[in-house]
Amino acid sequence: MPSTEATNTGPSLELSPEHEMIVQAARDFAQNEIAPIAPEFDESGDFPLETIRKMGEMGFMGIQVSEEYGGAGMDTMAYVLALEQISKADASHGTIMSVNNSLFCYGIERFGTEEQKQKYLKEVASGQAIGAYSLTEPMSGSDAATMVSKAERKGDVYVINGRKSWVTSGPVADYIVMITMTAPEKGHRGTTAFIIDTDQSGFQVGKKEPKLGIRASATSEIHFEDYECPVANRLGEEGEGFKIAMVVLDAGRIGIAAQALGIAVAAYEDSLQYAREREAFGKKIGQFQGIAFRLADMKTRIEASRLLIYQAALAKEKAAETHARFTLEASMAKLFASETAMFCAHAAVQIHAGLGYSKELPVERYFRDAKITEIYEGTSEIQRLVISRLELGL
Repeated sequence: MPSTEATNTGPSLELSPEHEMIVQAARDFAQNEIAPIAPEFDESGDFPLETIRKMGEMGFMGIQVSEEYGGAGMDTMAYVLALEQISKADASHGTIMSVNNSLFCYGIERFGTEEQKQKYLKEVASGQAIGAYSLTEPMSGSDAATMVSKAERKGDVYVINGRKSWVTSGPVADYIVMITMTAPEKGHRGTTAFIIDTDQSGFQVGKKEPKLGIRASATSEIHFEDYECPVANRLGEEGEGFKIAMVVLDAGRIGIAAQALGIAVAAYEDSLQYAREREAFGKKIGQFQGIAFRLADMKTRIEASRLLIYQAALAKEKAAETHARFTLEASMAKLFASETAMFCAHAAVQIHAGLGYSKELPVERYFRDAKITEIYEGTSEIQRLVISRLELGL
């Protein structure tokens, strides 16, 4: 396989020609279409709908969705390769792509009825509609048993009331996979998943979150007031909401890991170039051991993250036929890659010094964008809990 510098995919795993083409296509699109507008959208916080539509046309918004449902029909490796390149140019675009693929499309293709797949996947996988996912509430995060939103069945509909928070793409989503309570007395076993059509009465977008990073990725609360959801829009059976949420999050964590890798690579490459050019005390700053060792640590963590992500992608593919879980691999990849993104972004600011703190360069954006990868879809602490419990057999 070509060198890392040539493909940015690592020297130790052989990629297929098709995968190499995906890397090239994603890189070209990201650098030509996304990178030039990223600072503007980061500053304004506007949703980059035009480029998201273009990503849909190129197949990136439904890259793993079967072709019969309007997707590109590619594997998880293609997904993480493309997502790394998109996120390297701008983590906000990467976030939107990740949610659309991992949290919306994957959940419906895995658990949906044929009618649901035909109705929702084709539109969302093509980028003509935006998909989102909602689990969190103002007082309920990783502990799903504390949800207070509720769906009550009344004939052929469920009447939903409540408030959900931190919904990525919430303000612009056409459809949302949402988890809520149907039997609160059963705790997390009383949760159920639904496909929400945001165009129906009873649905309202709440306050938009003024975020530190990934600012062009719209995030908001969503409110339900006597929202009538057809029984046909229930995803899976009653009481399966938590199970569906956890399976979907396994896939989502691989996406977040790839997003984090893209941020880390961007921070490293900018730092490497700056260390080659910037002079101090009569020599290039890369010749100083303090800078050189930072670069060495960044590179090593990036390559270790990449291998963990590839391992998780392969585990997901292996588990596809048996519907086995790939939780351990996904959690390890997400944990290490997200902390690598933060490590590399912090190092990049230090290497660039005053310029790293200035909005004239994208380094400060990498720093702000990296932090969320340690938080959403399960904090680093939750990942350590998941990994340790699986290893201890608890």
